[in-house]
Amino acid sequence: MRFVITGGGTGGHVYPALAVVEVLAREEQDKGMSRSELLYVGMAQGIEAGLATRTGLPFAAVRAGAIRGGSPIRIVAGAAKLLLGIVRAWQVLRRFRPKAVLSTGGYVSVPVGLAAWLLRVPLVVYLPDVAPGWAVRLLARFARRVAVTSEASRAYLPPAKVVVTGYPVRAVFGSASKEEAQRKMGLDPVLPTLLLWGGSRGARSLNRALGVVLAEVLDLCQVLHVCGTEDEAEFQARREALPAELRERYHVHAYLYDDLPLAMVAADLAVSRAGASIMGEFPVAGLPSILVPYPYAGGHQWLNAKALVDGGAAEIIEDADLEARLLPAVRDLICDQERLAGMAAACRRLARPDAAREIARLLLQAGASR
Repeated sequence: MRFVITGGGTGGHVYPALAVVEVLAREEQDKGMSRSELLYVGMAQGIEAGLATRTGLPFAAVRAGAIRGGSPIRIVAGAAKLLLGIVRAWQVLRRFRPKAVLSTGGYVSVPVGLAAWLLRVPLVVYLPDVAPGWAVRLLARFARRVAVTSEASRAYLPPAKVVVTGYPVRAVFGSASKEEAQRKMGLDPVLPTLLLWGGSRGARSLNRALGVVLAEVLDLCQVLHVCGTEDEAEFQARREALPAELRERYHVHAYLYDDLPLAMVAADLAVSRAGASIMGEFPVAGLPSILVPYPYAGGHQWLNAKALVDGGAAEIIEDADLEARLLPAVRDLICDQERLAGMAAACRRLARPDAAREIARLLLQAGASR
């Protein structure tokens, strides 16, 4: 049975899709079918192209663009890209002949989802965040089912189509113990570990705030810093300038691909943006967090963060307050092992480890109905 997967722009759209692909690949293998019967469709310049091909998935590129906000010229340009994308996606789907399409959001999902509707290919949509963006709101009208991470998402979508599955995570999250993850990441098992991670593109304000108090934080714990490619050179230089005993505690990475789940499992506390992945990956890893919602993301990161805060698994710091509050917030938590353990336990209670399997089941059911 052939399936098309689409979604892109950020890791929060792509990694859930890849978690479902893992399940589908196992299902298809059990039936004696080939992994080549799965096709990822995204933008050639998007993060999805690299992540999909790293897993060995066939990949097809289409064009897409925003058609809301910005200047009239940008809106017209986005509409033109959308029309071209629909034509290209229609060609790809007509040639590949999938039984169903899974969309996880982002601009690229719109032309693919609309092409699926035009060809009468069943569409299943997955919403990673609590609140849907315009792409998911649009495609939900044409979808057979809309899988969501949170019960709170029902208020934004057609209730009869909504299935609460949780956020799908890759199997690698359950493949290593904390001790094994620490060893693979080159960490000292005696020291507490802070993971500072700004998402798939890094986060300038998180990096800047850490830079101000780096030595003081390293006096408290070792740091896994995923800083993004733009800031990597600066922070590698900062590392080299540290005294030797602190330098060994500071681990800088532009990005972590397959090792990011290990970093989450190895860490005792995270400082992070509040992209959709925090609602699935942090709970499965049992990782307490200090969340700094991106202030220019339409408010959806605040809703994601609130889901973990309400569950007792996280605290929130506003982006504007980060430089002043980062050090005391980290100190208060990293030095209070009892409180940190309580937050970790609360985080694990939020986990939905079967989410990927549930979404795969919805997709298989949609495909079988065609």
